[in-house]
Amino acid sequence: MCLAARAVAPPPPPAGLHPPLRQRMYEFDEFDQPEDGQADGLRDLVESYERDLTEGRGSWFDSEALESVAAFYFEAGRIDEALSVVDRQLDDSPFQSDGWLRRGVLLNHLDRHDEALSSYDRALSLNPADSEVLVNRGITLDALGRVEEAMETYQRALQLDPLAVDALFNRGIAQEKLGRYQDAADSFIRCTEIDPDHPEAWYELGYCYDQLERLDDSLGCYDRQIDLDPFAQNAWYNRGIVLNRLGRYDDAVSSYDFATAIQEDFASAWYNRGNALANLGATDRAIESYLRVLDFEDGDAATFYNLGLAYEELEDYETAVSYLRRAVEDDAAYADAWYGLGCCLDGLHRSDEALDALARALALDPDVGEYWHARADAEYNAGRLSEAAASYARVVALEPDNADAWLDLAETRREAGMAEASLEAYAQLIRLQPESSEAHLRQAEAFAIAGQRESAVRSLRRACELDPARSEEIRRAHPELLGGTRAGEPPRAEERS
Repeated sequence: MCLAARAVAPPPPPAGLHPPLRQRMYEFDEFDQPEDGQADGLRDLVESYERDLTEGRGSWFDSEALESVAAFYFEAGRIDEALSVVDRQLDDSPFQSDGWLRRGVLLNHLDRHDEALSSYDRALSLNPADSEVLVNRGITLDALGRVEEAMETYQRALQLDPLAVDALFNRGIAQEKLGRYQDAADSFIRCTEIDPDHPEAWYELGYCYDQLERLDDSLGCYDRQIDLDPFAQNAWYNRGIVLNRLGRYDDAVSSYDFATAIQEDFASAWYNRGNALANLGATDRAIESYLRVLDFEDGDAATFYNLGLAYEELEDYETAVSYLRRAVEDDAAYADAWYGLGCCLDGLHRSDEALDALARALALDPDVGEYWHARADAEYNAGRLSEAAASYARVVALEPDNADAWLDLAETRREAGMAEASLEAYAQLIRLQPESSEAHLRQAEAFAIAGQRESAVRSLRRACELDPARSEEIRRAHPELLGGTRAGEPPRAEERS
């Protein structure tokens, strides 16, 4: 069996199974909060308001009192009730732009985005120069997928207030969504210039630099975010991704350790920790990390695949097969998982099952030489030499510079009695590895089998020249060709061409 090295499944992109847990942590709470010592009075006010509703009385609450009640409900997550209070305010005072802004915020929290837009538009009709309304309106447009319109709205806010950090930050988020990472980075840089301690700008800037392949700059931004918030598990997580990309696998593992210490059920961090450990060759520890993912999630094809790959590395093919089967059950179109399954089944000498799995991989992606090579190996191991030769031929057709495949093709053809065809493959092997003593030696043996004595002698002598330390061994192994002639001596007269 000839198993080619395969990489672990990487962290999937944001739409995948383990998205980077980037969060847009913006909350536009426009409600005034009670000052210290006022909490008891606020509870009394809310109780009075609720009694009023229950008993159907028409007690009068002024706008300030209603605003306080709405703030209480908002903070308690009772958004519908907060909205009813704001609606009552607006019934009494329909020309307050702040009230319409609050109504829009609440509707946005309830995912009633179209209604939220109407409320923001009403607020702007009353106060066209309110940049906060424009920012919130942009957030809602973004939530509706109308990103370009959101960008225009943020720009309007910045025209009114060039130092509006919230507008800059959310413009950056929108630019990220559009894949405009340099523009987004410029927005976040401006945020940090205005507010060096902005709670998320450094994090988002780090993400942009990652996408722009400025990995050292990205790492510096995540470090700055962690300085501001040491318990920002997402920053530790993305920092680990960057370190992994830089090849600093030990540091990446440490970063994921912090992320999981802060949030134990952070499955994505456990998954990527496993990848970093696999890159370090710490297979047992990688398996422990992947299994932790399964403690917190049902599992997915990528995790099962990486577990299978790790157990294959340990040559525990039975366990590897069990996880790789789970990978293809979860995602029947996962060609690499079918390939890995075929390799492991071949390692267990279950040839028919191995060939079935490899056929599934090739049906999904027929132009991968690695898959054809594994199929050829399985066919060879099953004693199906002519089929193996045909599969090795497919490998070299796809990968003309694959010396291992040319060698396997040549050897298989020779064993199958295809002497001339095997010599053609050996010639290609020599073309790729002209300084390989072993290649010339094998070619010599093929020439001898084909009855081409003089060519065999030339190849043997070349093998001796390339590896003088083996020349005596080669002479003893082929006395019928070299006899007493030592490497470097001229051939006997009858051997001259």
